[in-house]
Amino acid sequence: MSGNRTDITAFRDTLNYHGCIGHLRLEREMTMRRPRDFDAELKALDEKAKELKSRKVQQLGELVITTGADALTPDELAGALVMLAEATDVAKREVWAKRGAAFFRSKSRRSAPANDGDANSAPSHQGGASSPSGGTGAD
Repeated sequence: MSGNRTDITAFRDTLNYHGCIGHLRLEREMTMRRPRDFDAELKALDEKAKELKSRKVQQLGELVITTGADALTPDELAGALVMLAEATDVAKREVWAKRGAAFFRSKSRRSAPANDGDANSAPSHQGGASSPSGGTGAD
């Protein structure tokens, strides 16, 4: 009799096992993942790209004002920027980078100058952009 009882217990355990597996399969089928909404994701990425571009434009405008380049005409500013962008001389670019870093270091140590100071300093910035040999204390 004990052998018969073991067979029944084993059979019942087998049914429970398969029943659990079947239940898990059914539960998984009922709770499938939602499909991704690619349109919403693309829209969110597009909004983020627009926000980043807007922030970049604002920061570039602030840079123009901070350096005093806003005293230049748009044609002068565009011409200077085109020359800078077309420059291939690595040594010139390094001098300009050092001068820019020195400018920001000096700006962080002192408060912003008055408008009269900006107007007087604009020609020196313009001259500095066209002649890289005028690096001042960048070392």
